Amino acid sequence: MSFIQYRKQNDVLGTVNRGNPADSGLCTLCESDCKGKCETWLSSLVGRKLLYPRDFGNVTAGSANIVALGVGYHALRIQGYAYDATGLPPGMTDSPDDCVFPRVDVSTEFGREVKTKCRVPIMTGALGSTFVAAKYWDSFAIGAALCGFPIVVGENVVGVDRKSVFKDGRVVESPEMDRRVNSFLRYYDGYGAIIVQMNVEDTRNGVAQYLIEKFGDKVILELKWGQGAKDIGGEIQVTDIEYARFLKDRGYIVDPDPYDPVAEAAYRSGALRSFARHSRLGASHLHSAEDVYEDFMNSIDFFRKLGYKRISLKTGAYGMEALALALRCAADAKLDLLTIDGAGGGTGMSPWNMMEYWGVPSLHLHAKTYEYCQVLKQRGIQPPDISLGGGFGREDHIFKALALCAPYTKLVCMGRAMMIPGFLGSNIEGVLRPERRAAVNGNWESLPPSVTAIGQKPEEIFAAWETVKAKVGAEEMKNIPFGAVAVCCLVDKLMAGLQQLMAGARRFSISAIRREDLMAANRETAEVTGIPFMLDAQHDKALEILKK
Repeated sequence: MSFIQYRKQNDVLGTVNRGNPADSGLCTLCESDCKGKCETWLSSLVGRKLLYPRDFGNVTAGSANIVALGVGYHALRIQGYAYDATGLPPGMTDSPDDCVFPRVDVSTEFGREVKTKCRVPIMTGALGSTFVAAKYWDSFAIGAALCGFPIVVGENVVGVDRKSVFKDGRVVESPEMDRRVNSFLRYYDGYGAIIVQMNVEDTRNGVAQYLIEKFGDKVILELKWGQGAKDIGGEIQVTDIEYARFLKDRGYIVDPDPYDPVAEAAYRSGALRSFARHSRLGASHLHSAEDVYEDFMNSIDFFRKLGYKRISLKTGAYGMEALALALRCAADAKLDLLTIDGAGGGTGMSPWNMMEYWGVPSLHLHAKTYEYCQVLKQRGIQPPDISLGGGFGREDHIFKALALCAPYTKLVCMGRAMMIPGFLGSNIEGVLRPERRAAVNGNWESLPPSVTAIGQKPEEIFAAWETVKAKVGAEEMKNIPFGAVAVCCLVDKLMAGLQQLMAGARRFSISAIRREDLMAANRETAEVTGIPFMLDAQHDKALEILKK
């Protein structure tokens, strides 16, 4: 995977990457002030229009993507079928008049005892204490609520909030956490969820107690074991030595030590410009899988007694033992969701070469997830509902992830891709509503040609503008961040594309998607995933037809 060079430019769609593209289609470094225009960036404005070649009526287009090198999601191809229709939603017949792609049902649900309904089978990655997450949160959260998918408040939000108030070592007031949750709940209509993640520091700070007392069962609690970008605690960078000292006093690891006279002198002279705040490793006091299992089950009992009806677990790109342990813990504890994030995952801040070289890549990890779920099922143990994450950005990624671990995958976790519309919409709002520029953290003074080529007014620029207005009302549009509208544009494109892929595979609901809807584009990928090589897939059925 490290040696694959993805195309920076797609002439058919008229998109281009500013930097080096990753498997997701995003640049490896995504800047909030970017003026375009990768596929995700442009989709955040024009929505489903970007599913099709540009300049219709004057062009023809042909794909050059016929060879797959290496192992990864790029080396899976999606099956299409010439007959049948499966997974028809209630009230839908198998008539060709019914079986059209806009009627494909992309809604989903997850949960053991309490079902959480979602309009679309995606969720965000954790958006925690990084300043990017804080600055654009309203766009992300309101967009998620309007579209009906879960959004995750990441770790350390309470701990880095200077306005948080603690009593007897426990948080009793956190304006930033309240803002994060309430921003989503304001437009929540029964679909999607607000999920709050907890790490070691959050547990010590009593975040779980704070949330249940303030928001009750409106919040899903997520325990964190790791992520695809790193296998140490979460990090942020701060440029103010006094803030660095505040974080150290609050119990965080700060590197270098802001109280060290040498570090202070370097800071005052300008040689040292920032401090890194780190979280602690979890479970360092446990020494076996049995210890972890027992400790985890005790923790779940504790959170259940607090009143949590819905609890999830997020694990990262660890090896096979940790994967199996996460699956077994989630299954036995009857958790509502297990998110499995493969290496290649995104981040707001992680050591770069750790991101490049630690952990198990997404496809390999997810393939093993299916195998281990099958082991649990064969033993009579119900596997948990699963969300797969790690480098997803397009509709084909969503289909492949849902199919690879079907029927266990209920959601696809998308991190950086779902942040781009927040950036872009905020930049546009800052230009068109200059009095709002500081509030929405807009970076632009004027609209670039990549935007003016689409339109000059928000009604012209955002394909989903009228859809959002119809949902919330014309008067309420003044309170909707442009970034949230852009989220709706991107989701419109992703879901229309997913509907088309599902219709071609004759799967008219998410629960109908199967592993056999995939084929491997090379034999190495077939060996890793257990998905047949494309010339072997359905070969037996082909011979049956020919030999009749």
